[in-house]
Amino acid sequence: MTLSSQITFLYFKELNGPAHFFEEILGLKKIDDQGFARIYKIVDGAFIGIVDETKGHCNAPTEKNTLITLVTDDVHHWYERLKAAGVAIAATPAVQPKANVECFFFEGPGGYDFEIQTFLNPEIAKHF
Repeated sequence: MTLSSQITFLYFKELNGPAHFFEEILGLKKIDDQGFARIYKIVDGAFIGIVDETKGHCNAPTEKNTLITLVTDDVHHWYERLKAAGVAIAATPAVQPKANVECFFFEGPGGYDFEIQTFLNPEIAKHF
């Protein structure tokens, strides 16, 4: 018995703003629309879902307690894309020597924090 994929569900008070963000700004493909929840494909086996808190299992967060990291091989491309879309970005991409990554952070819908990151060690990067 093995696991075949992973979905992270984020909870919101409404879905229109988050849907626009995931579909139009990030350009993710919507795989399923259940009305109260929508699931988007990040890459094979990795998905992110948005859920209406009034119909889902959890409530939307009231404080920052989650960081969603999206891994890429081109941090600067994503920085320019999100900046052009008017996304509030905390700072330009920078190398974080302690973690051996290059990344930047931004705020997504519902107050969720996001990070776009690339692993600088090729031996580690090949796993992502």
